[in-house]
Amino acid sequence: MRVMILAAGRGERMRPLTDHLPKPLLEAGGKPLIVHHIERLVAAGHYELLINHAHLGAALEQALGDGGRFGARIGYSPEPAGALETGGGIFNALSLLGRAPFAVVNGDVWTDYPFERLPSDPAGLAHLVLADNPGHNPSGDFGLAGGKVHTGADGRLTFTGIAVYRPGLFADCVPGKFPLAPLLRKAAARGQVTGEHFQGTWIDIGTPVRLRELDEWLKCRETT
Repeated sequence: MRVMILAAGRGERMRPLTDHLPKPLLEAGGKPLIVHHIERLVAAGHYELLINHAHLGAALEQALGDGGRFGARIGYSPEPAGALETGGGIFNALSLLGRAPFAVVNGDVWTDYPFERLPSDPAGLAHLVLADNPGHNPSGDFGLAGGKVHTGADGRLTFTGIAVYRPGLFADCVPGKFPLAPLLRKAAARGQVTGEHFQGTWIDIGTPVRLRELDEWLKCRETT
């Protein structure tokens, strides 16, 4: 199964760190955030990777190359300045991802989610990995009941940005800039989205403070 790593965001909240470096190349625990993903994906048997980029995209390609040194095969999906948001970015890359279900991972998170657990043939149009709500998202994003994702108020959890999608989720879309969430809500309302509650470590690296905390945590973990 091919995996797309989302890396096109500008990282406004991370400035000035992202003024001269793409957010996924910011380091924690001695390596770039995106390299943590690549290594874990390869260890889980996912070798075909696609990375989208916009802001300082050339720096990403230079840093990661074709993926050979990681045991992966990395392709790239360039986007125009300002990027295409999550939905538009994935839609823009569909011709590179193929007709089979594919996984997507946000490039600006850290997680120990076992990527080998991702379903290669989801029951619906999408399968979402959800986590307990962090302090910066107390209301959550989606509900989960009986393995089905819903948009109700009960059992709401936070979407980790880790998911498997069928290309059919984007069947009615047109090229351009658009968010992913409305597509997921529409599909969930039709009962076409499954999900799981991941209770391991998942950290959204949205601010320099969180990046510093992750860096310190990873370094401490290595010494214990």
